[in-house]
Amino acid sequence: MTAKGGAAPSPGGTGAAAGTGRLFTVGLVTAWYSSNIGVLLLNKYLLSNYGFKYPIFLTMCHMSACALLSYAAIAWLRVVPMQLVRSRVQLAKIAALSLVFCGSVVSGNVSLRYLPVSFNQAVGATTPFFTAVFAYIMTVKRESWVTYLTLVPVVTGVIIASGGEPSFHLFGFIVCIGATAARALKTVLQGILLSSEGEKLNSMNLLLYMAPIAVILLLPATIFMEDNVVGVTIQLAKKDFTIVWLLLFNSCLAYFVNLTNFLVTKHTSALTLQVLGNAKGAVAVVVSIMIFRNPVSITGMLGYTLTVIGVILYSESKKRSNKP
Repeated sequence: MTAKGGAAPSPGGTGAAAGTGRLFTVGLVTAWYSSNIGVLLLNKYLLSNYGFKYPIFLTMCHMSACALLSYAAIAWLRVVPMQLVRSRVQLAKIAALSLVFCGSVVSGNVSLRYLPVSFNQAVGATTPFFTAVFAYIMTVKRESWVTYLTLVPVVTGVIIASGGEPSFHLFGFIVCIGATAARALKTVLQGILLSSEGEKLNSMNLLLYMAPIAVILLLPATIFMEDNVVGVTIQLAKKDFTIVWLLLFNSCLAYFVNLTNFLVTKHTSALTLQVLGNAKGAVAVVVSIMIFRNPVSITGMLGYTLTVIGVILYSESKKRSNKP
């Protein structure tokens, strides 16, 4: 019974609001999946199939778009409140993170020149292994023995997948391992360097400061390591202007990956994010095989499946060990 003169809440209205909320979340997850898988496949197409063999320049395009669009989203659209850098020490820490981040992205793009997306994702799934190793080395943080045990199938699966990969390339594999390790190192360093309350930045603000620093770091590397890349790109554009649209779309998509990742994290639980993240890699593998038609052996698929199972077990073990 409601108070006199008051109106009872409409069950239909509540149900409609819940339905709208679910639809919004599904839309966010779909956008997150699409942007993640899209940028991965487009990177592969540009660097391998299209023949645009400039991974450092491609990464610099990504970072330039992230710098510009991050500023627009935060300063103009106010997607999140702007957080200011408080000191030179904090800026130096962000620069260190940016250097590691550049290394991971460039290495990942280089590996796509030599490895199929399916195998690239299998290697990338070993991130928890490197995260645990770096966390132990740098923070002396020990996990339970069960958590470490779950890393065995993670590594074993990649070893099996490597042996059964028809398109295996040693240099590509080494670079891909480096990219995965750098990604894990960045996660651990971020927790160490920006751990105090005064220095914590949300992922969107961190990207706002990291992206311009990344461009500054990548510019000399592009000039010295990828000779005449601008001239080559201009010549390609004169023959086929599609390359310009591909680079622009690819760069904007790279920013959209970060934006949707932030929004999905904000609107779902940590557990849901872990489950979605594990499934995303599998979806990327299936889509890439359908598009690029790269040969896949049964041994390789079994190895990748074992790795994914190990990652799921690792996530579950971490969740239980973090419970009070």
